[in-house]
Amino acid sequence: MKFLCAHWRVDYIDVPEDPESYNPFLDILNGSDEKKSLLLFRTPLSFVILNKYPYNAGHLLVLPRREIQELQQLTTDEHTDFFQTVVRAESILKKALTPDGINIGINLGIAAGAGIPKHLHCHLVPRWTGDTNFMPIIADTKTLPVALEHLWENLRKFI
Repeated sequence: MKFLCAHWRVDYIDVPEDPESYNPFLDILNGSDEKKSLLLFRTPLSFVILNKYPYNAGHLLVLPRREIQELQQLTTDEHTDFFQTVVRAESILKKALTPDGINIGINLGIAAGAGIPKHLHCHLVPRWTGDTNFMPIIADTKTLPVALEHLWENLRKFI
C-alpha cells in the first residue's frame, strides 16, 4: 500500500472544541507574516488570501475585514470594496496563471458548504481544461502541482 502524506492538513483537522468561536481569518488579518499566512494583499475594507486547503492551484479567498456572515450586512463602502477586490483578484489570477476559466462563488451558511460561516468569503478557483482526473473520484485525493508558498510569490508579482 502506498501512502500520500499531507501533514500540513493537520490544522484543518485539529480545530478548537467550539468551532463556532473559531475564525482563522481574523488571525491571518492580524498576523505579521503575510507569506506564512498566505495573505496576498489588503484593501481598506477587504483582504485576499490563498486558500490553505485549495480545490485547485491558485484558489483565492476574498474577505471583508469585518467579521460578518451575510452579504446584506456589508455597508455600501464594504460592498463596493469587496466586489472590486473580487474583480482585482480575478485579474491577478488571469495574469499570473492564465487559467482557461475561473469558478467564483460564495457559500452562505453551513448547509451551503461554508466551512467558516461566521466570516463571509468569496472563492475564486482557477480552472484549466482537463484539470480533473481520477484521483478525487477513485482515491478521494486532490493533487496540486505547485507549493502554496511558490504560488504566493508568483501572485504577488501581479499585485
